[in-house]
Amino acid sequence: MQNKSDKKVLILCTGNSCRSIIAEALINAKLDRISSDSSGVKASGRVNPNAKKLLEQKGIWKEEYHSKVIDEVIENTYDLVVTVCDNAHETCPMFPNATKVIHVSFEDPDGKGFEAFEDTYKEIEELLLPKVVEALK
Repeated sequence: MQNKSDKKVLILCTGNSCRSIIAEALINAKLDRISSDSSGVKASGRVNPNAKKLLEQKGIWKEEYHSKVIDEVIENTYDLVVTVCDNAHETCPMFPNATKVIHVSFEDPDGKGFEAFEDTYKEIEELLLPKVVEALK
């Protein structure tokens, strides 16, 4: 059961294989009293192996992280929906149970080397986490 001060965040991108999974894991690992799900507008159905490897190295990978289609989460109640790619921002459906929607875009590391995933992780940690905290005040 959630406490009143617990907040729920949805991270939304196109494929739900890299950026949104990394952001979901970071929020769940590093932000107190805030929990996160992630989803894709056109979910790829798989977590990028480099994203998984990186999260394992950082010690924040959980087996329940997987690529989800929007239909799996559309009925959930969220205090905040964050789009992390321009395509998801443009095609973001209306969430009947979302209080607030913000957009923070990150370059897709998919198809690039492992360093690109490390860069994306760092960007999400430094840019997205403070914005999530700020948006939920």
